[in-house]
Amino acid sequence: MSHLMKTYSPQAVAFERGEGVWLYDTSGKKYLDALAGIAVNGLGHAHPKLVKAICEQSAKVIHTSNLFTVPQQETLAAKLCELSGMEQAFFCSSGAEANEATIKIARMYGHRRGVELPTIIVMEKAWHGRTIATLSATGSRKAQAGFEPLVAGFVRVPYNDIAAIENVAQNNQNVVAVLVEMIQGEGGVRVADAEFQRKLQTLCNAKEWLYMVDEVQTGIARTGKWFAYQHAGVQPDVLSLAKGLGSGVPIGACLGARRAKDVFQPGNHGTTFGGGPLACVAAITTLQAITDEGLMENAAKVGAHLKTRLQTELKGVAGVIDIRGMGMMLGIELDRVCGVIVKRALEVGLVTNVTQDKVIRLLPALIMTQSEADMLIDKLVPLIKQFLSEPVVATGK
Repeated sequence: MSHLMKTYSPQAVAFERGEGVWLYDTSGKKYLDALAGIAVNGLGHAHPKLVKAICEQSAKVIHTSNLFTVPQQETLAAKLCELSGMEQAFFCSSGAEANEATIKIARMYGHRRGVELPTIIVMEKAWHGRTIATLSATGSRKAQAGFEPLVAGFVRVPYNDIAAIENVAQNNQNVVAVLVEMIQGEGGVRVADAEFQRKLQTLCNAKEWLYMVDEVQTGIARTGKWFAYQHAGVQPDVLSLAKGLGSGVPIGACLGARRAKDVFQPGNHGTTFGGGPLACVAAITTLQAITDEGLMENAAKVGAHLKTRLQTELKGVAGVIDIRGMGMMLGIELDRVCGVIVKRALEVGLVTNVTQDKVIRLLPALIMTQSEADMLIDKLVPLIKQFLSEPVVATGK
């Protein structure tokens, strides 16, 4: 009998160790990891520089709290602001916490402008976390069900639809911010159009709204740039990060600039664990390794190779709806529920994931080589073709 709360239905595989893009289960079986801990392990497994840095820091001090100066925080904040064009950083321990801080900044910003009921525009199929506030911002009724009453103060619009946002702007004087993902990961690897992003920032500037970007899954070089918004040449007021920032050591960040600068003052927000010495060292080491080893460029190159090969191998295959994404964040949309592919992939030594029931999601480590990407294709494509050749099983939905 397990004493764990039943919040997950895990696969019957336990991994004992990892090396690079490979994982080994407790029986010694080897798996190619195309999920990277859900976009977390950007440096792969057991990266020597990361292991060394974590060991050295843990032998010094792991935690002191934010009641004291943490020099590693200052170093990490400066580096992130340099890379992102942001001005200030608040550190926490997860993406949900980073987005919680984002929401609180928007509300504080609104109240200081005299808006009694500050409202944030969010997107359909968005995913921002599982706290009550971030769940309310999330566009998944399945995730929200049973947790009502949800938090008020959000207006939902279709993704990639600037006209819908302009319509809200004309009819709701309480709007103070827009929260958007550059790529909706949990929403099916759906990419925001560059023109949509630019028009959205222009509208935010005109209305003096906060332009808030959730890059919890897309940030830290995953899409071939440090941050996905850089592909469109836009600049957010608020930026949330987590997942790949610490390469597996839990850390999140909420960055502010321009209109969001100095919104938080002492006592407005806080955390016990956020930005501890160990987590910050892991993040600093991650950023340095990405730079030193050219992993951002590698993500762009190998990701493009993966996408091209998938498009070639699956061209004309009945049941394949779309292949989309950027860098090391790709989705293969099928015309039917395909969760069984996850288990079948494990049987052939491949770790992958399905989101939105019908989208096979690939989030490999940034270190993946082209030859390893070819191995991934050679394992996955036959599974997809076999699956799509089988009779469709009625789901009752």
